[in-house]
Amino acid sequence: MFHCHGQTVWNVENKICGVTESPLTEYGREQARKTGRKIIAEEIQADEILCSPLSRAADTAQLISEMTEIPCRVEPRLIEQNFGKWESTPRDGQDFKKAKEFFACNHEGGESTLRLAQRIYNSLDDIKAESDEKTYILVAHNGIARVVQSYFTDMTNEEYAAWGVKNCAVIRYDFLC
Repeated sequence: MFHCHGQTVWNVENKICGVTESPLTEYGREQARKTGRKIIAEEIQADEILCSPLSRAADTAQLISEMTEIPCRVEPRLIEQNFGKWESTPRDGQDFKKAKEFFACNHEGGESTLRLAQRIYNSLDDIKAESDEKTYILVAHNGIARVVQSYFTDMTNEEYAAWGVKNCAVIRYDFLC
């Protein structure tokens, strides 16, 4: 299984990356194409691309799919975390940072980090059940990437909060039996 993503207007404006729709920038589209070229050059073989339903991930996945001829489909569980009342606020806001420390508490109007992890872990467990037969590329953004990383790697709360995947990065994860 592999994971990747590209730049959006949301990234550029330094907002949080929740469920708010935001289109890829032209640079983000170029990053998607760069990622597709990387997948081709590294001869990464995958059976399917799974992506978040948000347009920024779906557009990235579609561009990669067109280049690599790997079929693509939306996986609804890969949607970013809904931060409720914190959506569209600066990601470095002190009140928001404090709210994110409470993993089990729902953000007002949104979902908790614990529920996000459950949703993504369940999705990864389903992928793992098929991993002997299929290899997937996941296209989502940092909120999901962070949970994926925590599924495969033990992390402290501080490591979890600080971890992020770079745009155009392709990270390989292997399920252990």
